Amino acid sequence: MSTTGSPTDKPIQKHSPQGGGAKRAQSHAAFSGQGADESADFASMLAEFEGASGGKAAGKAKAKAARVQIGQEIKGRIVSMSRESVFVDLGGKDDGILTLDDVRGPDGQVTVQIGDEITARVVEIDGKSGGIVLRKALGRGDAKGAQELRQAFDIGLPIEGLVSGVVKGGVEVQVAGARAFCPISQLELRHVEDAAVYVGQRLQFKITRFEEGRSLNLVLSRRVILEAEAHERAVEVRKKLAVGVVLRGKVTALKDYGAFVDVGGIEGMLHVSELSFQRARHPKDVLSIGQDIEVQVIKIETGEAGGKKGERISLSLKSLAKDPWAEIETDFPLGSRHGGTVLRCEDFGAFIELAPGVEGLLHISELADAQGKGGKLRHAKDAVSPGQKIDVVVKLIDRDKRRMALELASTHSARQEERAAIASLAGQASAGPQRFGTFGDLIAARLNAAKKK
Repeated sequence: MSTTGSPTDKPIQKHSPQGGGAKRAQSHAAFSGQGADESADFASMLAEFEGASGGKAAGKAKAKAARVQIGQEIKGRIVSMSRESVFVDLGGKDDGILTLDDVRGPDGQVTVQIGDEITARVVEIDGKSGGIVLRKALGRGDAKGAQELRQAFDIGLPIEGLVSGVVKGGVEVQVAGARAFCPISQLELRHVEDAAVYVGQRLQFKITRFEEGRSLNLVLSRRVILEAEAHERAVEVRKKLAVGVVLRGKVTALKDYGAFVDVGGIEGMLHVSELSFQRARHPKDVLSIGQDIEVQVIKIETGEAGGKKGERISLSLKSLAKDPWAEIETDFPLGSRHGGTVLRCEDFGAFIELAPGVEGLLHISELADAQGKGGKLRHAKDAVSPGQKIDVVVKLIDRDKRRMALELASTHSARQEERAAIASLAGQASAGPQRFGTFGDLIAARLNAAKKK
């Protein structure tokens, strides 16, 4: 049976295993090629992402490093506190952290609270906590030997020390287990007469010399810290400095001619004549070093001292007190009697203090009359002495010249009686034919007045 011409005889195309496998292989190859491209794209994207992320991280670290530097002094606000740490907002994305011990006072009490502004130095960037590590001072039991002392020296970080004794030229200071020396000229802004008063005190210093060898050679300065603090305060004070302004200050030195007062990083002169309305006394009789007082600015002069530009500020305590002569006629009317104290004696009389800032002159003739010497007294000291209590009567007042004339109360009483006796006799004479009296009667009246003196 012939197969040609029969429909069933047509060759049937079959997908041979080899042909199908080839096709599937081609198809798989095509798919595989597409996947390879995608994989390559994914790999490149991943690498790019990782590179970008790494770049961003590096950039962030670089930016952070650019914003702050090791040793830089920065300010921030405390946002939270834990048992061991204080967290500080530095005004951006960066936060600072410092130990709680760093903000304790000499008594061990924490000296800050949440919301306070704080100033510290950067000692580490991206520390273990990931933030910026800050320190206010070393030497509070946290300094780990020479390494941290070296760091404090390199970045200018203050370090706390205990003044343990006085040595030649200065004081010995125990700091982080090491002995250090602070020259006496570096203890204060002014010269220190007796360094012994600092022994036992915990103070902050900066290391000005750091030498390693058999033992550490440490030289400290407290003055540089005080100068920096004074400069910072002075900037604020100068903003409101003007004649008439009342400022709070601390007495820093006493001289014969007046007192120096620190009014906030700036020193002013309080002249002895501006202490009070009383006659000039030594400042030490009125003030003491370290005393807090309120003063008024009465003069500002700009100039140069020691090659440096500055200002000379004159201060006054007197201007803030009530002028005792403002109502002198009311407080001490003519003829009024007062107890006073002899201030000083001169050849023309004695000055008597009736009240702080109010004194009058008891003329030497008044003293002579009291002693019955008829004006022959050579010096007031022959009749009275400074500090002596005495009763006087106001005789004359000149408020403009701030002068007052006095007389002894005993003499004043005798004179009044004498005047009364004379007036009585004069009245009798004017009464008419009544007996006028003899000259002896007048003499007797005067003798009686003299006996009562």
